[in-house]
Amino acid sequence: MSYKISIIEGDGIGHEIVPAALKVLEHTGLSFEWDFVLAGEKAVEEYQTPVPDSTIESILSNKLALKGPLTNLVARGWPSPNVMLRKNLGLFAAVKRARYFEGVGSPFKNADLVVVREAKEDTYAGAEQQVGSDAAIAIKFITRENSLNVANFTFDLARRLGRKKVSITHKANVLKLTDGLFLKSAQEAAKNYPDIECDSLMIDHMAFKLVNDPLDCDVILAPNVYGDILADLIAGICGSLGLGFGGNFGPEAAVFEPVHGTAPTIAGQGIANPIGEILSGAMLLSYIGEEQAAKTIENAVASVLKKGEFLTGDLGGTASTNDITNAIIREMK
Repeated sequence: MSYKISIIEGDGIGHEIVPAALKVLEHTGLSFEWDFVLAGEKAVEEYQTPVPDSTIESILSNKLALKGPLTNLVARGWPSPNVMLRKNLGLFAAVKRARYFEGVGSPFKNADLVVVREAKEDTYAGAEQQVGSDAAIAIKFITRENSLNVANFTFDLARRLGRKKVSITHKANVLKLTDGLFLKSAQEAAKNYPDIECDSLMIDHMAFKLVNDPLDCDVILAPNVYGDILADLIAGICGSLGLGFGGNFGPEAAVFEPVHGTAPTIAGQGIANPIGEILSGAMLLSYIGEEQAAKTIENAVASVLKKGEFLTGDLGGTASTNDITNAIIREMK
């Protein structure tokens, strides 16, 4: 069986780390057909839009995509390509994961954290309005239906991963209507999962807890903006933004990507850490039921990091993107 997957290299270091991930995926022994499509800066140059219709059609047809980071083009007058992808594909849940690997400089050994971020609403929906010349407003939009959808998705995911607790993150003490609705909806969903502990923490408390005692955290469910911030935080807790990985999920398609951005200051130098992209590829394999291949990649990454011979700059080493990619491939058995 061959898997057809839409590929978005994206911007910046995406042109280096996505090919690295594809190389690793090809060494699993599985058969793939890569369907390369555009989004981001190159799409604007060629199609005058950050996300062409052809890209959406490809992903909806293939049901799967692996993407690199995309430049935020809002300051240039274009919509965010990431928001466009989520909106046009109906991706309502963004899962970001980071775990401790032996050999990586983190004091939090055994940390393995998952953030599930609502991905369609909140202020990231981009509903803004200028009020005169000196003020502007952004609407924080929350619906019960979407909050229930992402909450049920989160508890289902926790159950599949064998996790024991879901923590709902919010600021309902101040945002009583919007965050309050998100919190109440998530707590309603939790009643259908008596096997999973559920608690709730305000976003400031959650941030403190993550940097103080992350081993007491498990799966975190958050509205869009808070989840975006926490995704970077958990990657940092586990040693590097370059280790964070994840996927975006909707009823028609799933799009997998690393946590980090385009890193324009190092783009083109061949020194970017590809592990977040590689582990996103492994998450894709797990999603389609190829668990053994996914484990093979994860174990190879763990082995390379433990040995410490090939580490990129963010991990304290001097290895190139190709060096660490080839080391991972050599460890795949």
